[in-house]
Amino acid sequence: MSDKPSDDQPSASEIPDDVWEQFTRDTERDIRTSAPKEPSARARMVTERLREQDARGEVPPGWRTGPAPELNGRAARRRKLWAVLGVPVAVAVALVALKPSLLPGNPFGIGEPQAAEASPLPAETAAPTAPPGASDAETPTLDEPFAGSPALRWADGEAGIVPPEAEAVGAVSKDRVEQALKLTKKLLVAANLDPGTVRGERPEGALSVLDPEQPKILDRFDTALRSPSRDNDPVTLFSRFDPDEIRLVGDVIKTRGRMMFEKGSHGGVAVHADYTFVYPVSRADGSTEVTRTIVRRVLDVELADPARYRTTPGRLVVLKYDEEIGNSSCDVHDGYLHPKFPSSRDQGPDPAGPTTDPYDRSRSVDESQACGTVTRI
Repeated sequence: MSDKPSDDQPSASEIPDDVWEQFTRDTERDIRTSAPKEPSARARMVTERLREQDARGEVPPGWRTGPAPELNGRAARRRKLWAVLGVPVAVAVALVALKPSLLPGNPFGIGEPQAAEASPLPAETAAPTAPPGASDAETPTLDEPFAGSPALRWADGEAGIVPPEAEAVGAVSKDRVEQALKLTKKLLVAANLDPGTVRGERPEGALSVLDPEQPKILDRFDTALRSPSRDNDPVTLFSRFDPDEIRLVGDVIKTRGRMMFEKGSHGGVAVHADYTFVYPVSRADGSTEVTRTIVRRVLDVELADPARYRTTPGRLVVLKYDEEIGNSSCDVHDGYLHPKFPSSRDQGPDPAGPTTDPYDRSRSVDESQACGTVTRI
């Protein structure tokens, strides 16, 4: 191969002066850096002293040769091991940086939005100050009957009825207060959650809690169950669906509310209960379309003092009961709730009355009206 430079390579005369000067300075610096340096006087003294100690056997072997080959090999293996481990570790760090929720327990508090939305709500201990926030506009299905409902985060059935801790009220003992709370829960469960009651059967469990010494109440509901009418409709206290028309989807009814107690007017303890029940239902003809009926019940009862009043021990006296029913025909009084399905909404006129949110527990029941349009189901 010829050493003659090609015609397209620049000659020394064609290189600019400033570039040539920079090249010269860099070359001189590299030569000075790489040139061997004479040891300093101190270094020579230390070396001479080590030689003398070595001759006398005072210096351990290996000071001249450095670390033993075995140690060097071990260090090399460690370096190789870290090099092998470094790649997967780097990949793992990158994945966690992109998605911290991959770490067990999610220590950074970053979770999937859907998981956060589905987490259960704490028990209600006071009246809410606002309705639940908006939910995703999802259509309920047979597999997901509470999709798109604020009740998705509510407790299931009886677990949503949590009486407060009992304590004595005036002359009423703690045990009597606890008994009143348990009886109130039993009434709510039997009237709104019992499978037989929901299927339209006679709510014997609920009726058994009511005091027979209060005949007007029992007579009224006996009549309502036997011959329902506008003035005597059992749905004012019991949640019932016609089994020939409606069936419950799944076995879960969502529940939310609270219970309070105070000294009663009949020498006992009065209990105030305010609960909302959400029923996912479909038609009994096998249709897969799912809708929901929302029932809110406000109930005032008392466990009266049998020593002062004519009452039956272990039975409740009903003082007042109110209801608000969302998504049910208000012009049918046959003793059953009649849910409206989305596919049938265009088949009749729009209902009269105000538009209400059946999930809004921040307002009192008497502010609403029986008939109207619900903003969501």
